[in-house]
Amino acid sequence: MAKVRLEFRCDECGAAAPQWSGKCPSCGEWNTLRESATPVGVAARVAPIEAAVPIVDVDMAEWKARPTGIGELDRVLSGGLVPGSVTLLGGEPGVGKSTLLTQVAATMANAGGRVLYVSAEESSQQVRLRAERLDALAPTMWLAAETDLANIVSHLDAVRPDVVVVDSIQAVHDPDIGSAPGSIVQVRECANRFVREAKDRGVAVVLVGHVTKDGALAGPRVLEHVVDTVLSFEGEHHHALRLVRAVKHRFGSTDEVGLFEMAPSGLVAVPDASALFLADRRAGVPGSTVVPALDGRRPLLVEVQALTIATNAPMARRSAQGLDAGRLAFLLAVLERHADLAIGKNDVFALAVGGARVIEPGADLAIALAVASSLVNVALPDDFVACAEVGLGGELRQVSQTPRRLAEAARLGFKRVLLPHSAPEPPCGLTGVRASTISDAITLAGLEP
Repeated sequence: MAKVRLEFRCDECGAAAPQWSGKCPSCGEWNTLRESATPVGVAARVAPIEAAVPIVDVDMAEWKARPTGIGELDRVLSGGLVPGSVTLLGGEPGVGKSTLLTQVAATMANAGGRVLYVSAEESSQQVRLRAERLDALAPTMWLAAETDLANIVSHLDAVRPDVVVVDSIQAVHDPDIGSAPGSIVQVRECANRFVREAKDRGVAVVLVGHVTKDGALAGPRVLEHVVDTVLSFEGEHHHALRLVRAVKHRFGSTDEVGLFEMAPSGLVAVPDASALFLADRRAGVPGSTVVPALDGRRPLLVEVQALTIATNAPMARRSAQGLDAGRLAFLLAVLERHADLAIGKNDVFALAVGGARVIEPGADLAIALAVASSLVNVALPDDFVACAEVGLGGELRQVSQTPRRLAEAARLGFKRVLLPHSAPEPPCGLTGVRASTISDAITLAGLEP
């Protein structure tokens, strides 16, 4: 007779406890501990299902990526969805996750694939209305409004799809597990079941995941470990720009970013994001600088603006939108110490225009010049960009992949770039202006107080 070990497991977090108590010692929930029996002993050894082979003989034909038909998403996925893979798409409510996946499902279905869209949060009629609005109806796109895991597996048996979209994993539940839908135990076990089904059937599965108020994926951390790809869908509700990044990707690089614009007809790819960010830029305005930023491996020209206002408050205000607030604070200290700019009695507001997020060191010099320009009320030249990291000693340092950044600036017609002496030569059509310190850069830019 097999031996068993009695223990108590929490329905909410799955933590084990040696004895029952009214409150879970791990998550703090009340009356969630349930008795369970776990077999103990040595498991019987069985022959492996598939024999080991030399790595050079592994057949890769079955793992060829299937394009989604949406170029910006395929860029992030390194070609498309791989059969047998599980992709987790996370993002804030209302950012457009369901819109994107509805368009993906219809595009892949129209290309000859069989797609099963499982809606665990909306009714079939709601999904149909969204598909009509997006012009995303396809005869081989199957729809099931279902939350029961066993019923979803039955739909997989009946439809035999190539791609499955589950919207969302937090709403799916297994009746054999006593905890409520969305609990850590439910999310973990349901995700593991989808991973097994994907591997066994060779079907690409896309799971939609909720995020917390901090922007992290909700649920157990194991959810991100068991899937093959984790995509982050970002954007602000008052801006049309949306970005898709790969936080984890077992089939390619995580350095790519996909850019979309939210339009009435759905998400539209933005192949030239730099032109979008600079479309409404006004010439001759103090406090404005253009920086060739890098998002992954993609260069983007973004306008950085700053506004300084004298204040009598005991503590001046510092505000940063789309920029690193900590980095702004240290740049203001460097400007006051090494460039003799009296910023301490001024409120400083800085932002990256257009909903972009620029938090890399390559934007240091552009932010500093924008603040100096606003403080002395002198505009920088319109054909001018700045690209350098600023150190605490006021020195300028070159940043990674400078040639790619400068090539993007030259493509959009900029003529001069302020660089550190260690940076490589700019491309044809772009003249480099060299500086070694932040003080020299302010002088060369004509922003001396």
